[in-house]
Amino acid sequence: MLKAIWARPIGVATDKRYIDVMFADFLKRLTAPAPTQLPDHDARLALTALLVRVARTDGQYDAEEMARIDAITAARYGLDSALSKALRNDAEQLETEAPDTVRFTRAIKEAVDYEDRVGVIEALWQVALADGERSQEEDTVLRLVANLLGVSDRDSALARQRVTP
Repeated sequence: MLKAIWARPIGVATDKRYIDVMFADFLKRLTAPAPTQLPDHDARLALTALLVRVARTDGQYDAEEMARIDAITAARYGLDSALSKALRNDAEQLETEAPDTVRFTRAIKEAVDYEDRVGVIEALWQVALADGERSQEEDTVLRLVANLLGVSDRDSALARQRVTP
């Protein structure tokens, strides 16, 4: 049987208390003084929540950005549209409860190889530019996130150029 991101059966309602406990446990691991490597499903959720955070940076979180996040997670993780949407929904909730970007990206940096972190920056640029506009707020957050993920300025600029129309 296929399982969704948090190992709950697809299409099966999960009570709010169960989800709250899972997010609390995830955030506890994420913000630990010496976080351990994230399991694959947690890394997926953390990366998707980071995509959501960037999409919300300019104060507008619209359908184009949601669709772009779904497309990125579908391609990156081989998910169908229902699982991509479920992952994004979980990530949206996590993003609202997640710690500051510094601690949040620390766990991602430790869980993801450099080449994949460059790919994360590229995906973040895809989301930031999904609405056709490049805002100062998104630029600022992308520079911060690239630095926190240990991605060089050069590689970040190249990633942006690959997605800029």
